[in-house]
Amino acid sequence: MTGLVNAEELQQMIADDSPVIVDCRYRLDQADAGEQAYQVSHIPGAHYAHLGRNLAGAGSASAGRHPLPDPGRFVALLRRFGAGQDRPIVIYDDAAGLIALRFWWLCRWLGFDHVRLLDGGWQAWLHRGDTSRELPDTESAEVSADYQLRPHLAVNSAELKRELAQDQCLLIDARAAGRYCGEVEPIDPIAGHIPGAVNRPTDANLDANGKFLPADLLRQQFLELMAGKTPQQVIHSCGSGVSACHNLFAMELAGLTGSRLFAPSWSGWIAESGNRYVRGDGRDETGLLTIS
Repeated sequence: MTGLVNAEELQQMIADDSPVIVDCRYRLDQADAGEQAYQVSHIPGAHYAHLGRNLAGAGSASAGRHPLPDPGRFVALLRRFGAGQDRPIVIYDDAAGLIALRFWWLCRWLGFDHVRLLDGGWQAWLHRGDTSRELPDTESAEVSADYQLRPHLAVNSAELKRELAQDQCLLIDARAAGRYCGEVEPIDPIAGHIPGAVNRPTDANLDANGKFLPADLLRQQFLELMAGKTPQQVIHSCGSGVSACHNLFAMELAGLTGSRLFAPSWSGWIAESGNRYVRGDGRDETGLLTIS
C-alpha cells in the first residue's frame, strides 16, 4: 500500500497504537544533524533511521555514493523497530520526503508494502501534534519478519545501457535543473547527466506548502513526460539513488505503478570508465569518462 497520511490521521493511528513510526531526517552536508535533531525532539514513539548507516550499505564506486544496503541487515532494522509484514509503517523527514522515501522504496524492494509517508513531514506535525525526547525500546519491540526480495525493481548499469540503446525505457533524472544540465555540481566530481535522461526535479511533485500534488495532476504530468512509454519502462535516477525515489513514489500515487530505480544513479555512472556523459541540452558538450 503506497500512500500519504496527514498529521491528523497519524494522531489517530497513534491513539490506536497501530503504526511503526520512522524518523528519517538527514542532511547531506552534515551527516549527524538529522539524528541530533531527532534526539532533541521527534514524533512520540518514532524510531530513527540514518541514511548512511541504515539506508545504504557498502559497495564499489560504481554502486554510487549510497549503495543499496544488505537486505538482511535492513530487515533486521525493521524487526528492531517492531515492523512486521502487516503492521503499518509511517515515515517522515523534514525535506518533503526526499530522504524518507528511500526508506519507503527499500521496504517495497523487500516486500513490505504497508508504508505511508507523512505528507508535509516534520513541519506539518509541528502544527498539529505533540513531540517527545523519549527513545523507543527497540528490544521489546522486536518482531519476526520475513522478506521477499523483488530484484526487478532495481536496474543495474548493464540493464540501463541496454534499454537506453534499444529505446526501451525512459530515464528520469530527479536532480535540480542546474545539476542535470551540468551548470553546478556541489557533490559529485563531474557535472552533467546520463545521455538520454530527461529532467523532472522533485519539487515538481509538490505544492507551495511542500505537500504532494493531487494524484490526478501528477498523473497528467507524468503521462505527458512519458510520451507513450509504459510505467514499467520508466527508470528513475538522481545523484545517488535517494531523491529518485521521490519521483517513483509520485508515479505510484498517480496510479502509474511499476517504474524502477537505477540505484547507483549519476555518482555510480561517472565511476565507470567508458560511460558517456552530457552537459547542457545534449548538444553543448558530450564526453567519455576515463577513470584513472
